[in-house]
Amino acid sequence: MFTFTLPGGEQPAQLSKLLRRLNFSLTLRRKLKRTPDAIRVNGRPVPWQTAVTPGDVITISWPDESTIAPLSLPLAISYEDEHLLVVDKPAGLLVHPASGTPEPTLANAIVHHLRTLGEPGAFHPVHRLDRNTSGLILIAKNPYVQHLLSSENAKPIERSYLALVTGHPLPPAGVIDAPVGRLPGSIIERTVCPDGKTAATIYETVTTAGPHSVVRLRLLTGRTHQIRVHLAHLGHPILGDDLYGGSTALIARPALHAAALAFSHPIGGERISLSSALPPDMAQLLDKLHSPPTGGD
Repeated sequence: MFTFTLPGGEQPAQLSKLLRRLNFSLTLRRKLKRTPDAIRVNGRPVPWQTAVTPGDVITISWPDESTIAPLSLPLAISYEDEHLLVVDKPAGLLVHPASGTPEPTLANAIVHHLRTLGEPGAFHPVHRLDRNTSGLILIAKNPYVQHLLSSENAKPIERSYLALVTGHPLPPAGVIDAPVGRLPGSIIERTVCPDGKTAATIYETVTTAGPHSVVRLRLLTGRTHQIRVHLAHLGHPILGDDLYGGSTALIARPALHAAALAFSHPIGGERISLSSALPPDMAQLLDKLHSPPTGGD
């Protein structure tokens, strides 16, 4: 449910025009128009062309159209309010159900969590993480907030990652600007290619550990597998990422973690900045790489 009061000083407006002014998407406006009693003004259902005036309280109820089954799974919630939440996802957990994969996903857990709060159990991710990438993921609690956060006019969301990579990037910091597209013949693998979509990643070497490095990365675009493809293209694949040339001798999954997230709240406007510590497998591997070798005489 979403409730707001038309501020004083605003001009009276038809409800339909007010929602358009508030950046409700065309798809969402059409869905609300088709749903009986989805919108109430001062507690009463009203026709779509009702005129609203300053001081009127508009309440919107979201139709629950989710087909995702609720499942009780552990959730590490880093931030939550009535409009959105940020979850620290573990590696190995799919974000969304996929065809032919009945295993539990983050979406199932989120639907269960919302229903325990008495809210519509629908899943509205603002961005996604690969199954084996750990870290922070932003999820809206309704389609309006999802649209505000992900539309072309939305303020940028800053997403920062940490990766353990092979070798020492030279220069130690820079921008990888290389288009990313689907690898011919594969439905999963991506590659740098001239006809790919524009993709840019800022990188910075944080520290080195023997023949490996810890690299901080910030996305300027959000292509599938972008960081993994860009680091492999640079000649420094992520440890554990065998799809893109990384060795699995030290870790069994890509050593990539969504470590920081910063964004402007789509309703209140305040700046929210969150961080997540390295998960145990990456932290233990980093300690091992920093430890001096031991041996006999």
